Amino acid sequence: MSLEFGDRPMFIGGEFVTSDSDAWMESVNPATEEVHGRVPAGTVADVARAVAAATEAQPDWAAIPVLERGARLRELGAEMHRRKDDVLPLEAADTGNTIASLGGDIQLAANYLDLMSGLGMEIKGETVPATPGNIHFTLREPYGVVGRIVPFNHPFLFAGAHLGAPLMAGNTVVLKSPDQSPLSASLMSEICRDVLPPGVVNIVSGIGNVVGDAIVRHPDVRRIGFTGSVPTGMAIQRAAAETGVKHLSLELGGKNPLIAFPDADPAVIAKAAVAGMNFNWSGQSCGSTSRLLLHESLHDDVVERVVDQVRSIRLGDPRDPASEMGPVNSAGHYRHVMAMIESAPADGARVLCGGQRPDGSEFRKGYWVEPTVIGDVKPNMRIAREEVFGPVLAVLKWRSPEEAIAIANDTEYGLTAGVWTENINTAMAAARRLESGLVWINGGGRHFMGTGFSGQKNSGLGREECLDELLSYTRSKAVHIIL
Repeated sequence: MSLEFGDRPMFIGGEFVTSDSDAWMESVNPATEEVHGRVPAGTVADVARAVAAATEAQPDWAAIPVLERGARLRELGAEMHRRKDDVLPLEAADTGNTIASLGGDIQLAANYLDLMSGLGMEIKGETVPATPGNIHFTLREPYGVVGRIVPFNHPFLFAGAHLGAPLMAGNTVVLKSPDQSPLSASLMSEICRDVLPPGVVNIVSGIGNVVGDAIVRHPDVRRIGFTGSVPTGMAIQRAAAETGVKHLSLELGGKNPLIAFPDADPAVIAKAAVAGMNFNWSGQSCGSTSRLLLHESLHDDVVERVVDQVRSIRLGDPRDPASEMGPVNSAGHYRHVMAMIESAPADGARVLCGGQRPDGSEFRKGYWVEPTVIGDVKPNMRIAREEVFGPVLAVLKWRSPEEAIAIANDTEYGLTAGVWTENINTAMAAARRLESGLVWINGGGRHFMGTGFSGQKNSGLGREECLDELLSYTRSKAVHIIL
């Protein structure tokens, strides 16, 4: 078999290794459906090897002075930039994300490493005047070995960025690459090999319900970070609870509303709605504002503009810098997205544009879905309630602010929300009432480092991208000196 990217081994204890089983998993290019690389099909034994290597390396890593650990993180970020020309074409081919957008992923990963490296001196306890004459203080200590499970939509970004907090806190890491897009983990392994001591970061590939489950259940892994779907997050909670009392961070899905009030400019709203849907990632972004809630006075004007803009999005080879949108990530995900689109007319909604495989010989193979806008959506429809995680924007109409907030909050999710209005009182009233971990006012899409990113309800647990994330990878110990 001739594979463009060849066989990509796992990384355990500073060495590139195959699986204990000698079995391999194929990785498929979502634009062509061609197998273009393989990774080892990891086993429970492979996870045990990785945890053992991480356990052995952890005391020496934690003993490195905090400023030196920070310097190592900055070196990781610099090495990511140096390997950019290797990462981008491989990641585009393996995920379906366009190469024009992926450069930002490398910059973001390096930025988050820089952020955590600069927060190292904040890993501190406190003195407490609990009794007169004695000394009472707290220490922050690392957990030891941390498990990180990475999603398919931004594998290099999430692998790199979220090494920062656990490593800065003095932990070592066992990281699982995604089932569907595992190839860039090999490049992350090479970067870690060149910058970090052996065993500090270990990367294991394999099926989620084998490798991911083994990481979560391992008794020596007391801290786990996961980014992905709500059902998988719930499964991780169950598995962790069956084997120990563990600390979990879960960054999960969203069905995020963008609410446009009647004083908003229709042209601005239309542009914001298309940008907020993240069509450049084929809609595969948990923060996408995938529900557009329009006041009835704006509805027709905005919808017309949105449809015109969405129809103009250029689909094409993800490795072509001119392409504005690639395919969705996998065959299974393609079936899910198409089923969700098909549910909309069955429930009484209308597909205003898209909703099919695009025309053209270059789209006959691959997991291609036209960018899609669905109108006449009602709050009780599947398309308004369930996460599609694809290039599908659902448009709803409202009359009163109370109705808009009720529609926005009427899902199991609570990740992001957007509010567009020229009235600050209206904006703040809506922001306070929205059940979301993040609210943009007259903006959308961007994360602002240091402010934290977190979900409410079934969208997750824990805060990321801020000091809280760093401290969450430590545990506190009280010390009492009795004089």
